[in-house]
Amino acid sequence: MADVVVAGRRLPLPKAAVVRAVAEVLRGERADAAISVTFLGRDAMRRMNAAWKGHDRPTDVIAFALESPGGGLVGDVYVCPWVAEREARARGVPAREELLRLVVHGVLHVIGHDHPDGDDRVGSPMWLRQERYVERLA
Repeated sequence: MADVVVAGRRLPLPKAAVVRAVAEVLRGERADAAISVTFLGRDAMRRMNAAWKGHDRPTDVIAFALESPGGGLVGDVYVCPWVAEREARARGVPAREELLRLVVHGVLHVIGHDHPDGDDRVGSPMWLRQERYVERLA
């Protein structure tokens, strides 16, 4: 079982749902990692996005991966429920589904998957993989 930490002032998903989503992806991808998932407010996510990505606006998810000194992978996934709720409305999906999608998306990035920018990302192998996990979890 992966080591999963869930944090944030307000959790928009039950902790068990987040842990299950992370574990499902790691099991399905045959990856081992210690993952933290932190839910951030709009302003905190905007600051993080500006500092790390150079975009002065909130974003939905940011993920970081590190090799731990003792070996193994450690990852931090940051999700903004404020952005997720707007994206869910725009896509016509439940907010819970969009939040799970962002957790899955972040974990896939941590373990090394990537996608092209722009409209091409929704047809990418990573996106298709992500959607299979979301379908199982939602």
